Amino acid sequence: MPPRHYMEYALSLARLALGYTSPNPAVGAVIVKDGCAVGMGYTQPAGSEHAEVIALRQAGDKAQGATMYVTLEPCCHFGRTPPCTQAIIDAGISEVHIALLDPNPLVSGRGVSRLNERGIKTHIGICQQEAYEVNEAYIKYITTGLPFVVAKFAMSLDGKIATKTGDSKWITKEEARRYVHVLRHTVDAIMVGANTVIFDNPHLTARGCGGKGGVKKAQPVRLVVDSKGRVPLNAHIFEPPGEVLLAVAAPFDSAKKEKFVEAGAEVLELPAREGLVDILELLKLLGKRGFVTILVEGGGKLLGSLFDYQLVDKVLAFISPIIIGGCEAVSVGGNGVDNIARALRLRRVDIKSFGDDILVSGYVERRLPQKT
Repeated sequence: MPPRHYMEYALSLARLALGYTSPNPAVGAVIVKDGCAVGMGYTQPAGSEHAEVIALRQAGDKAQGATMYVTLEPCCHFGRTPPCTQAIIDAGISEVHIALLDPNPLVSGRGVSRLNERGIKTHIGICQQEAYEVNEAYIKYITTGLPFVVAKFAMSLDGKIATKTGDSKWITKEEARRYVHVLRHTVDAIMVGANTVIFDNPHLTARGCGGKGGVKKAQPVRLVVDSKGRVPLNAHIFEPPGEVLLAVAAPFDSAKKEKFVEAGAEVLELPAREGLVDILELLKLLGKRGFVTILVEGGGKLLGSLFDYQLVDKVLAFISPIIIGGCEAVSVGGNGVDNIARALRLRRVDIKSFGDDILVSGYVERRLPQKT
């Protein structure tokens, strides 16, 4: 089999780790000897074993003289676990194919150098783009300190994400909604604005996604951006399972704060920008607390603010073949742009179908600041 075949196998293993490893990357590893896979593994939850170690244990003595295929450069430093490079050296692996170098300053290039110093051949770049996409959130987080922001919304053919009364249940059908629960399963937090909680009263949990290997997947944190503390205390978000963060604008009423804390929320008081929570400061705080991926599910004002400040990395737009109409119906808000040439454009666009619904996904191109 060609090397690409084994690396694609390793990538399929890495995808199994998504949603379990944060803030660590999701990595897959395959060990091959005499044309047969003799060991395989993927990263376990943070603090547990890495993909390479699991694959080496499975391979046992067969690792001697074998080739390893791994989706991200093996670590070479002591963190919560010993360095994977040393485990590879001790096992007698003769050759390592690496899809992508780890941008973590503690690792980048050093893992490869360590293997080379011990006479182990390394090859870099097979399935590099695919490996990047698996860990795109980790890569942004480790290089900027900010979480990877995914804006997800469902809209009608005429671009409405809710009716004039705020009703949005359900723009898409069941098949698309099941896919959203899979998405929720892979992120650290789901972010919504206050109006989404007030009008829709969602649970914001990942349902229908059981744990693997007996490991229960923790629910994503439910994060509500509620500058003035308007969400009702009996909202579903305060019910188990999962944690709740309430981002409010400082200074915040202490009596209100106490009631939210009693309801089960942690209240984050943040600087205000034009009377509203400063979203960039919120993202900086989340990064410091180890949040790698944020899934933003609405509403229109919050999405618009994130687009205005160019804080969105990826867009997932579900389009349903319905017409809502109405000048007062809800669309993605914010200040927007003055001319089409300034519109945010997506690159690497992908289109999927979920029954009658369509998902358009892509990555936001960064535009230059407008001249003044």
